[in-house]
Amino acid sequence: MANEARPCPCDLGDRMEYGGLGLEVQIEHIGAYLVKPSAPSDKAIIVIQDIFGWQLPNTRYMADLLADNGYIAVCPDLFVGKEPWSPSNDWSKFQEWFEEKNPTNINKEVDAVLRFLKEKCGAKHIGAVGFCWGGSSTHHLALKYPELKAGVSVYGIVREREDRYDLKFPTLFIFAENDHVIPLDQVSVLEAKLKEKCTVDHQVKIFPGQTHGFVHRKREDINPEDKPQIREARGDMLDWLNKYM
Repeated sequence: MANEARPCPCDLGDRMEYGGLGLEVQIEHIGAYLVKPSAPSDKAIIVIQDIFGWQLPNTRYMADLLADNGYIAVCPDLFVGKEPWSPSNDWSKFQEWFEEKNPTNINKEVDAVLRFLKEKCGAKHIGAVGFCWGGSSTHHLALKYPELKAGVSVYGIVREREDRYDLKFPTLFIFAENDHVIPLDQVSVLEAKLKEKCTVDHQVKIFPGQTHGFVHRKREDINPEDKPQIREARGDMLDWLNKYM
């Protein structure tokens, strides 16, 4: 069974002092961070937050990276105004906090974001990228939203249910070898079940020696030994999106 009793006992990692290149906007009932590429584009990515919320500078940095590569990027507040988790919080109360933050209870917000991207931004090709909590959300979207073109789920909690493998769009799953939140046997089951049941392109990739949060919460400038894999994972994300978007 997946480790859902304490789904993400992770610290913040290297919080970036980063302001972002985009702006905050209101999308119907939710706030969002929006950043656009320098040239016009009809391709957009929904960037889905981790437990530390939509205003985490690290996640905005990833949105800006996507915009720098030609995508409209929007990171909506999928906690809908509720407080994100803070590293200073009492971890014994995490499960109580988490029960109100179901990563699959996002359809209303995602529908609003899709309307915004299509009607206000002219997006015709839309994908999703999510980290940690958002990785699970991206997996959910891959099961429910065939209109999306591609997705990248980055260390999303693995939920072992038989309805988790019929993906509707090509999805890349990125995991860390030394992730104490997501044991490798769960990743192996996911890979085997996808191979058996999934009819769209997919890939499961494990990064040796890495830990939970390495793609977006490790700063490459102060983790030189991890820099090659951080960059490789980010490159894999971009290559996947470029291939299918």
